[in-house]
Amino acid sequence: MSSTTPAPLPPPIRLDGVGYAVGDVRLLTDISASAPAGRFTGLIGPNGSGKTTLLSTVARWTRPDTGRVLVGEREVHSFPRRELARVVAAVEQHSSTETELTVEQIVDLGTIPHAGGRFRRVDTRELVDDALATMGIEMLRTRTWQSLSGGERQKTQIARALVQRPQVLLLDEPTNHLDTSASLEVLALLRSLEITVVAALHDLQLAAMYCDHLVVLDHGRFVTEGPPAQVLTRDLLAEVYRLDAEIAEHPRTGAPLVVLCGTIPGPERTIGLNRRIP
Repeated sequence: MSSTTPAPLPPPIRLDGVGYAVGDVRLLTDISASAPAGRFTGLIGPNGSGKTTLLSTVARWTRPDTGRVLVGEREVHSFPRRELARVVAAVEQHSSTETELTVEQIVDLGTIPHAGGRFRRVDTRELVDDALATMGIEMLRTRTWQSLSGGERQKTQIARALVQRPQVLLLDEPTNHLDTSASLEVLALLRSLEITVVAALHDLQLAAMYCDHLVVLDHGRFVTEGPPAQVLTRDLLAEVYRLDAEIAEHPRTGAPLVVLCGTIPGPERTIGLNRRIP
């Protein structure tokens, strides 16, 4: 009698007092926040709030000088490199290469962490084909990286990450360079993956529509976290973004609908830090 082993549950991400500085410039200060297991978490905040830097500490591209990053119950720096690549995949906002790799070759790079182990070569071919189809870029498979538009490059990098079959997917501005239709398609896909997804997003309405959980940063500090309907309030948008906005309910989905009315001039803002919303 045959039996199947259930897929491992995706791990949550937990940040515990994370801080990071470059020289005398402190980019992150004492950040404690979470990304629930198997849910889509959005990192939001103004430009320069620390979203990209925080993602890089989770991806282990940078090491915090204070605090720790936990993937499940393990500190992220305790993973051997290949094991981490089997658990966590990351997509940068700006990716570049001087080599003339084709789209298919770039996507195939996602199979490297599993070489000689989890997948046979025939399996990897199917994974690459599936990822190209999922991102709608099958027709680009023989195109070189240098010939791609910004949006095509973004889709290629997401396809490469999907081929890794990660339990955690990190993305820095995944809708960058994408038109409106493609942005909606990509975010709907990310929400459907049933893994732990953390994405830095600048569009508040897209974050409200697709994220299960939001973490708000400002000036490298944690502001608040929780469900979009509870996080995205008039007061928060005024304090953190200096926006005059009304929050309505989306007529179809019930998600928060951010109605922008203008900006709020004034002196340096005072931000209520370290607030959590259950």
